[in-house]
Amino acid sequence: MLVVASGLVAAYFALGAFGTRAEAHAATKSREPARPLADKPSAPAEPPAALAGYLARHVELVTAHGNVKQTWAELGAVVDADELGQARNADLAALAARGSLPLRIDRDKATAALFAIKAKHDLSPVDAYLDLEERKIYADQPGKGLDVWASLPRLQAAARQGADKLELVNIAVPAAVTRQTLGIDDISTVMGHHLTRFPVTDRDRNFNLKLAASKLNGVVLKPDEEWSFNTTVGERAEKEGYKIAHVITAGEMVDGLAGGTCQISTTLFGAAFFAGLDIVKTTNHSRPSAYTPLGFDATVVWPNTDLKLKNPYEFPVVIHYRVANGEALVEILGKPRPYDKVVFERHVLESTPFPTEERLDEEIPKDITSIDQPGFNGYKLERFRRFFKDGKLVKSNKWTLEYKPVTEYIRRGTNIDPATKAPAEKTIQRLQEPKDEKWSMAQ
Repeated sequence: MLVVASGLVAAYFALGAFGTRAEAHAATKSREPARPLADKPSAPAEPPAALAGYLARHVELVTAHGNVKQTWAELGAVVDADELGQARNADLAALAARGSLPLRIDRDKATAALFAIKAKHDLSPVDAYLDLEERKIYADQPGKGLDVWASLPRLQAAARQGADKLELVNIAVPAAVTRQTLGIDDISTVMGHHLTRFPVTDRDRNFNLKLAASKLNGVVLKPDEEWSFNTTVGERAEKEGYKIAHVITAGEMVDGLAGGTCQISTTLFGAAFFAGLDIVKTTNHSRPSAYTPLGFDATVVWPNTDLKLKNPYEFPVVIHYRVANGEALVEILGKPRPYDKVVFERHVLESTPFPTEERLDEEIPKDITSIDQPGFNGYKLERFRRFFKDGKLVKSNKWTLEYKPVTEYIRRGTNIDPATKAPAEKTIQRLQEPKDEKWSMAQ
């Protein structure tokens, strides 16, 4: 026990002595000289005023469409802090001459500035086009556009030179339609034409005429190309915008969808006839039409009854169609045709008198009559196309056509009530019967 106790006491004093000495040492230790505080990071050196002046300078930029002036700062030029030390007390003019000004381009700011310039100064290309009214072909003109990414290195180099003028990188922008892709190089000659007329008061029919004609205007037929009216114009449906107007159905004039389209095909047929295009497929109406001579028509019905033409020449031709002011005009334009004259001849072979039918109407006073549809005789005829060169017949075509008689419908009243009012009289326009067995016209 004594050993343990004495050990504990010894330990106590040993610790006490250590603690006392430590405290005494700390109390009597001499003070070391105070160390100065660490230097704070220095603020970036201000660029020389002359260098800031370079950033405020204007530079003239040469673009595709005129020049534009902006300051170097607006174009994204900034002082390059890494190179600023080398420029202190240096001759900035000498650095500029060597392209060593301590400037760099902020890529994001420069890109935004260049795209803004591009939006205002790019020159759009101009497509080649046919002026069918003037019968001229206008060539395409390529555009020019600023190449932003290729201009950035030039901008960087020019900034380090402190340049006052810089030509940006502009690249050619080709036109979408070139003179070559138009597919025709001469539209100076009217090879054949045909004109038909229509009443301007029938707005829906006029609308259909213009809609169908718009799909034909400017169509180019290449050499030896066979062309289809139905394929080009497409379905005459309500979804395509066609309206209800007069059409011929079962020999009778009634209202139907896309009425008037046959006048468009007929007028085109006439121009193609005189231009000397091959008439591959054509169908005449079941009854004559008021807007064209007997035997000089071509009906179309989607999708099977079609007008098909073929370009027999070694050069392309183009269809010029204009519908306005009560007239539908077609011109086939191209180079001069190899014929002096093309003649249409019609020979009437036989005629058939038209029948009449009465339609009884209880809303009309008894025995009062009116004509719903005037009759027209039926005809069988031959159609010829004759080609002349130097006054001599060099070629001819022949078709045999038949037109069924058009029934005359007479409406007769049956109402015996004396108070029944008679309907207003209708204006009846009868088709003119052919006076001569032979008839012709030429271009």
